[in-house]
Amino acid sequence: MAIGVLALQGSFNEHIAALRRLGVRGVEIRRAEQLDNVSALIIPGGESTTMAKLAEYHNMFPALRQFVKMGKPVWGTCAGLIFLANRAVGQKAGGQELVGGLDCMVHRNFFGSQIQSFEADLSVPQLAAKEGGPPDFRGVFIRAPAILEVGPKVEVLADLAVPWDKPTKSASAEGSLEVNPESMKKVIVAVKQGNLLGTAFHPELTADTRWHSYFLKMVNELEEGTSRSIAVAGGDPIVFEEPKHDLPIFVP
Repeated sequence: MAIGVLALQGSFNEHIAALRRLGVRGVEIRRAEQLDNVSALIIPGGESTTMAKLAEYHNMFPALRQFVKMGKPVWGTCAGLIFLANRAVGQKAGGQELVGGLDCMVHRNFFGSQIQSFEADLSVPQLAAKEGGPPDFRGVFIRAPAILEVGPKVEVLADLAVPWDKPTKSASAEGSLEVNPESMKKVIVAVKQGNLLGTAFHPELTADTRWHSYFLKMVNELEEGTSRSIAVAGGDPIVFEEPKHDLPIFVP
């Protein structure tokens, strides 16, 4: 069974390479009808406004929304997380179209511009319990969003401490934010809700494939009771190596 990777812009090649290391075929998705041939979808990181404009140009939003509503597994990383959120603030003038499905509010570019990209060790007990390996994960954050609010059915998989003066909640329909230093110590950076997975960071830019393996297990679990399954090659052990991208370490 193939896993689709939205290939309009961004790090789709890196996701396909990570899937390949797990013995799974990744398929580049550029047209709505191609979604009929995959059992799950990854929406990669990239420039979210550009990706949204390209998706709108290719009339992909109706098909993407239908894919989510059908209960098929979808994982959004960074810009892909913004796509999947029901609400987004901090956007450019005019905003951008969203796929929706994740009951959360994200802030676009919460951590700043490209030069403020960083790496941070994240505590990931649920991931480690399911996939093994160390209890933390080295997250690569590039112009990253953050999740400010989640609904009651959303499971938080990772969060990150931030400086007290970061903006915390929406103050207007235009997405302007206010500071609430008393209530905001952490922001959420990974969530799961039913068939949807969202990460604010880029697992595809590291050698640690546990998030990809976690998503593949989500696919199999959601497809239980059918004859379809994803075969992960040979049971080969996952080797955890130092990330290839040296970015500044985020210190709250």
